Amino acid sequence: MAKYMLIMRSSDEVLEAMATASMDEMLETVGRYNDELIKAGVLVAAEGLDDAAQGVVVDFSGETPVVTDGPYGETKELFGGFYIIDVKSKDEAIEWAKRLPSFPGGKCEVRRVPGIDEFPQDNEWVQRERAWREQTGQL
Repeated sequence: MAKYMLIMRSSDEVLEAMATASMDEMLETVGRYNDELIKAGVLVAAEGLDDAAQGVVVDFSGETPVVTDGPYGETKELFGGFYIIDVKSKDEAIEWAKRLPSFPGGKCEVRRVPGIDEFPQDNEWVQRERAWREQTGQL
């Protein structure tokens, strides 16, 4: 099994469509998808994100980090939420991404989440993280 993150991306058109859509209908559609993930036993986490305008950006371009009110860049660069699923293959992750509820123009980026076992196990910091994961039941 491998973890994959499904990153939901929007466009200006998608955001406009969402603003006028029925919240009940959106919750119903997303709820059904979430239920399918749960029944399949692949859902690890799923979260939506607040409006990017409410966030901040920490920019490390200079010597000292600079904090500015969000959002940064163009709307197409922002993401609005994510799922983390634990599946057998990239192909399976892609199949789940294809079923993700979205408005026309939306996109879903699929990226593998490397596991702790893929890092050098003799590294002190990896060992500390492994111990923390074991203590918190995440391993």
